[in-house]
Amino acid sequence: MAEETNQKMMEILRILAEHDDVLGAKIIASELKKKGYDLGERAVRYHMRILDEKGLTERVGYAGRRITEKGLQEINRGLVYDQVDFIFSKFESMIYRTSFNPDTLEGKVVVNTSRISPESIETLKYVMKNGFCLSPRVRLEEHDGEFVISTICGTTVDGLLLMNGIPVIPQFGGLVRFEESRPVNFRELIAYKKTSMTPLEAFTSENMTSVLDVIENGEGTVPANLRLIPGTAREEAMKLFRKLEGADISGVLKVGDPGEDVLGVPVADGMVGVAIIGGITPLCAIQEAGYMAEIKLAENLIDFRNLEPLVKPEGSLMASAPERGVRVRFLLSKAWNLINRVDFNHRDFSGRIIANISLVKREDLDEALEIIRDVLGKRPEFSTLPLIGITDEGEMAGIATVCSLTLDGILIKNGIMSTPKYGGLLEVGVRDPRFVELTAYSGSSLDPHEIYVSKNMTAVLEALDGPGRVLASLREVPYLARDHTTDLIEDLSEAGFSILKIGKPSEIVYNARVEKYHAGIVTPGGLNPLAAVREAGIDIRIKAVEGLMELKEFMYVDEV
Repeated sequence: MAEETNQKMMEILRILAEHDDVLGAKIIASELKKKGYDLGERAVRYHMRILDEKGLTERVGYAGRRITEKGLQEINRGLVYDQVDFIFSKFESMIYRTSFNPDTLEGKVVVNTSRISPESIETLKYVMKNGFCLSPRVRLEEHDGEFVISTICGTTVDGLLLMNGIPVIPQFGGLVRFEESRPVNFRELIAYKKTSMTPLEAFTSENMTSVLDVIENGEGTVPANLRLIPGTAREEAMKLFRKLEGADISGVLKVGDPGEDVLGVPVADGMVGVAIIGGITPLCAIQEAGYMAEIKLAENLIDFRNLEPLVKPEGSLMASAPERGVRVRFLLSKAWNLINRVDFNHRDFSGRIIANISLVKREDLDEALEIIRDVLGKRPEFSTLPLIGITDEGEMAGIATVCSLTLDGILIKNGIMSTPKYGGLLEVGVRDPRFVELTAYSGSSLDPHEIYVSKNMTAVLEALDGPGRVLASLREVPYLARDHTTDLIEDLSEAGFSILKIGKPSEIVYNARVEKYHAGIVTPGGLNPLAAVREAGIDIRIKAVEGLMELKEFMYVDEV
């Protein structure tokens, strides 16, 4: 019942945020009904009073309520398990509401609304002129010395496919590798249905894309999306794509044949994969050039006639050659093979574990180790096991930590099926710790923790003495095996392993939903000490789930 109440209040907050206005109980009740919640005005007022008391909304005379800044923050970090479902439903809503007609050039399109610096406009034009955009049509508005720019989002294409009677399934957002100025294969992917953040949002850090390198040298990575359509709709979809080119909407990278891999991504028999460049690509290039770009994805729908072409693009990005890139390898495929080879014995503290190995310059090693000592000394529970290893990586020094997936290997070797579910960002130092971000291991080609670190989302150093955000992960075991798991984890804890929580069967653990008939286990991320190194301003290349190492190669940080 409490969970249902929280969901209703979260939907009320979302309605207020979406309308950005003062709303009364009658309008809110009507909007809730559209979302499947049949609450009368009286019930809405009851929930609103609770939100007022929490400081998430505020009353404005007799007109109604509006959301507060604290309420907006709550949307972003509240019911994270609900947010995982909401992200995909948000895209479905945008797809349904798209109304653009390429014949009349009228109707609404989905746009990304971002803030950029005026100095970046020339870079924006340069990227668009070279064709690295979904559309050169934008809306620019000046606010407080900055530009608010609306660019067409790839979700618009999904909406147009649906308007033409073609079923469309948004599948992945990721990065496509280019060689010789042509798309070769997806290098990274995140599934739309498996994350609390928009998939392409995960790849908007300035060090993850290299759009300018592709334009200048022909090689690099570019944001892109992959959707699926039925094979019987391929010809009709191609006609639509050609028509859209006349309306300044393009950016198709590859349209496969039924059942054919598309840029390294397997496609089911009878389905066709369609890869399209991300609408945020020019904005990522702005970041690469060192300019400010606050990127917001699929934020709104606006009339197409309110968009003006900034430049005329030259050339096409579509791959016409046969597939020659390697298939995308999802993280869990790699992880399961490593998990299978874990043979750590907690009784004699020997055997192999899964290691994260991150790289620093040799001249920065001593300073990095000092930070790690501080983290492990003050909060050893922030690491899977408070040990590190130093490896020789040529010109760089490697710092190895124990990966939390090691626990899955130990449990499985003891007859307990442990399944890694989510990598997340855990808010700690507060009365009720909770996950504020979750990304599924099963839908990602890289460790979710690498994403959070690259986007500077952690606050490990702050968490040493107060509230902060640390990396953590959730795995599940069958509820019948919970007692056995608890006994084994007690032994592992005595050996130094850190387990943050073992949930009850089907219990929501730290705000993360667990499958029915399972129990959740939350462990700290092995990358936390290394995230702290990055937070301190030291250049470190974070790499998770790198391979197996013998535990004897590790030592307590004071011994290094």
